[in-house]
Amino acid sequence: MSTALTDDSWVVASRQALHLLDPSGPVARHPWSDVDHGALDPATRTLALRWVWGPTTRLTFAEGPGSVEFAQTFRERVQQSVVHAVAVTLPGGQRVRVALRRGEDDEMFTQVLGDASVDLSDPAVATLIDQAEDEVRDAAGLPR
Repeated sequence: MSTALTDDSWVVASRQALHLLDPSGPVARHPWSDVDHGALDPATRTLALRWVWGPTTRLTFAEGPGSVEFAQTFRERVQQSVVHAVAVTLPGGQRVRVALRRGEDDEMFTQVLGDASVDLSDPAVATLIDQAEDEVRDAAGLPR
């Protein structure tokens, strides 16, 4: 599935990755496991795409029907990459998600998704995240 964006670039959703095609530069290819989530604003035809490393990219579609169809495909692909996830509340009140994801070559791996305020060097935080990681791996029958 592909559709044009208002800046004359294109976005393509393949089975394994999201491709951003800028006419003035190289193709940016991101496996679905690089995507945390996205949300479509139908009024502006803009998909706000949040990456697992934190920043948000905004894609504004050139036409309305293409935006809805692409957003549906986008959602399906991101969800297919998430095998299991748990939310964890940390001692400081921050929330993180620990997700078991499926990569492009079907390998499974865990991701910890939170913001920059999460201190992974704090032993209490590390213990909670380790427990959540064990939980998601156990749910899929994977070794710890």
